[in-house]
Order: sequence, then C-alpha cells, then structure tokens
Amino acid sequence: MIDPLALPTAVRLALSAAGALLMVGLLTGVWKYAQIARSSNAQAHPYVDIAHRASLLYSFAALVLAALAAVSVWPGWVNLQAVLWPLIFFTLAIASYVLHGALGDTDNQLRSPHVLGARRLPAWPLHAFMGALIVAEIGGVAVLLAGALVALW
Repeated sequence: MIDPLALPTAVRLALSAAGALLMVGLLTGVWKYAQIARSSNAQAHPYVDIAHRASLLYSFAALVLAALAAVSVWPGWVNLQAVLWPLIFFTLAIASYVLHGALGDTDNQLRSPHVLGARRLPAWPLHAFMGALIVAEIGGVAVLLAGALVALW
C-alpha cells in the first residue's frame, strides 16, 4: 500500500477534492431526483441539474489533476498552485450553480439581466469571474500537463 502522507501535497489535495466533489455530485443528485419527483414536467431546475452534472465531472477532472501532479517534473509548490487554482474555481462554479438552483432565480446566469435572487447585478463581476476562471483552470492544467509531458517523454 502507498503511504498517503508520502504523496506530494498537490496530489493529496486533488484526491481529497475529487472525493468531496464526487460527494457533492451524489448529494445534488438526490436533490435533483427530489425535484424531478415533485415536478409536473418531471424536470429539476436547470441549475440543480447543472450542479449535479458539473460536480460529477469536476470530481473526475480533479483525479486528472492528481495524476498530472503525481508525475509532473515541476517543484512541489508549482504543482500545488497548478492544482489549487482550478480546484478553487471548480468549487466556486458549483457553488454558484447550487445557489441559483436553490434560489430558482435564473436558467442562464450568463444572460442579461444578471440576477441573484430578486437582485439585479452588474455584468462586470460575472465577466471578471469568468475571465479569472478561464485563466486559473486552463493555466493550471497547462502547467501540470507540461510538467507531466516533460516527465513522460
């Protein structure tokens, strides 16, 4: 058996996040089912569905981050940052889906007017968040992939 504490911090973080995201996916699946069972059209709110699916997909993405970090040639602190930032944005995205699903306020958070509950929001925070998400997720994966490819080839 592998000593889990011997694994690099980035790998342990990504594996822990994978398990947590999988659990969120399972729990939001129960929420989705409950909404489907009570709905006249047998559908859950779109953001409950999105939260469920995204959580499951991000759990597997976290496993890929763990695998890439495990073989990456970069120093541990680089791999940790490259794992941490995508995981933060995975979590924030799912949190926004859960929030919109709970509030039932929109079926498209990117469509104007941007709302949160009964409040209208300016567009710039959402676009700033999306820009940061793009940089963090693609940047983190690019760093890990480059480090893994150097190691593998």
